[in-house]
Amino acid sequence: MDEMTGAEAVIEALKKEEVDFIFGYPGGAIIPIYDALYDCKEIWHLLVRHEQAAAHAADGYARATGKVGVCMATSGPGATNLVTGIATAYMDSVPIIAITGQVPRDMIGNDAFQEADIRGITMPITKHNYLVNDASSLPEILKEAFYIASTGRPGPVLIDIPKDVQTEKIMFEYPTHYYSKGYKPQLEGDEEQIKKAALAIMEAERPVIYGGGGIIISNASRELIALAESVMAPVTTTLLGTGAIPDEHPLSLGMPGMHGTKYANYAIQEADLLISVGARFDDRVTSKVEAFAPYAKIIHIDADPAEIGKNVDVDIPIVGDCKHVLTSLLKYIGKFAPKTGEWISKIDGWKQTYPLSYAHSDRIIKPQYVVEQIHKLAKDAIIVTEVGQNQMWARQFFKYSEPRTFISSGGLGTMGYGFPASLGVKLGRPDRPVFDVAGDGSFQMNSQELATAVTNEIPVIVAILNNNYLGMVRQWQEFFLSKRYSHTHIKESVDFVKLAEAYGALGLRAERPSEVPGVIREALNSKMPTVIDFRCDPDENVFPMVPAGAAINEFYEEGKTKTVSKKDATLLKGVVG
Repeated sequence: MDEMTGAEAVIEALKKEEVDFIFGYPGGAIIPIYDALYDCKEIWHLLVRHEQAAAHAADGYARATGKVGVCMATSGPGATNLVTGIATAYMDSVPIIAITGQVPRDMIGNDAFQEADIRGITMPITKHNYLVNDASSLPEILKEAFYIASTGRPGPVLIDIPKDVQTEKIMFEYPTHYYSKGYKPQLEGDEEQIKKAALAIMEAERPVIYGGGGIIISNASRELIALAESVMAPVTTTLLGTGAIPDEHPLSLGMPGMHGTKYANYAIQEADLLISVGARFDDRVTSKVEAFAPYAKIIHIDADPAEIGKNVDVDIPIVGDCKHVLTSLLKYIGKFAPKTGEWISKIDGWKQTYPLSYAHSDRIIKPQYVVEQIHKLAKDAIIVTEVGQNQMWARQFFKYSEPRTFISSGGLGTMGYGFPASLGVKLGRPDRPVFDVAGDGSFQMNSQELATAVTNEIPVIVAILNNNYLGMVRQWQEFFLSKRYSHTHIKESVDFVKLAEAYGALGLRAERPSEVPGVIREALNSKMPTVIDFRCDPDENVFPMVPAGAAINEFYEEGKTKTVSKKDATLLKGVVG
């Protein structure tokens, strides 16, 4: 055992956990930890320009690598600025550790300078959190925090450390393992339930596999594809399940739900069996719950028992890790003759009749065309997105072939997420081109992180689909509120090329479709952080689209507007984003 301060113990523990990067911003209450970090050569600290960006960057790193991301901030406003990023990670089951400084123990509760009850504030949006009252407990707490964050259903863990705890002397001994009677993630599914699921699958004539982010988290893509091919069942994957099966696989249906493919939604609505794997039946997928998958028996496989039956009634619940459960399921299915020939033929017909499409133009840049060109010129790219129309187009028109190549804020829908997240993604996956597909609204929420990208020489590419609008909200206003564009026209408020250049990044612009491939190639050949301003059609909308409250096979048709009552308009505000 070695004698050291609590602050030194934190850094030593992070080294023991093989942390490569910390994303953070110093302040008075966390100065001792930053002082201990000064002499650390094993960990690269990235100074962000806003604490929210630290949480998002740690989140992006975690999603791209499968490792735990780490962020740090001081007390009070530093800690509260992490909250949006922590909530984003919580909603999407992302393992991050947030370390915050706190005022000295004898000042807690006295409204001291820069004091905030960050443990209480983050209680609903963390998997677990701590207020450290004894420096000697730090090694055990850090070991426990990393274990909790990364196992079972992953999630963020916050460790709040008073300043005087950081300066206390302790004898440091790091635990070799962690065990708790009260925390035992269930990996293996119940054998009897798995047998029931196998029998239901072999008897189904119109099965659909509905995969979510749990497949990516548990690295179960291979098992998912094996199941689909064994039973000849089509697969639809949620936004966070993107890449679990290649988009160009003949059994892939793409994304379901509000902006999913028509053929995915039609398949769900006519299925006689829905096999949900690592998905939580969120409202963006189900829409009108009572009309969702009306003919289907439902199998629900999930690591979190709280998700099963929460939003829809299920017939065969299985609690367990997706990879483990699918492995067992495949053993029970064995060899049999699938009855899905007619079903697959029908779905192939839908694919031919209702492909994802848009009106091409030689005059004005269509945002879908930009995404298609990124795919054409950089098929190996990892795509990170902001939130809104850009997010949907990035999912629809780039063809994903493997897991952890589509990184986006799903459950919370956090504008400003994409750019700082892309920095963490690039550091975690330096071998791949990384694009942040952005809107002009979202990018401006964290554009200050251009300084972080330039200072640390992180060559991410920001592709701004610039339509001078908060596009998704404008789209709802067009369709349902008689084109009353209340505060969604953000106009030409900034020259993104000059903004990039002011930070020392490369700024490029395309104003005509013919210029799009050239600027993408220039960005790919650049060794610098690059911002591309694509001046896009301001009136372009995302299709297909299921209106809120409709069944998922009831699509809004382009060109048909609808006026709603004031009461319905108020309800609609809660589903725009």
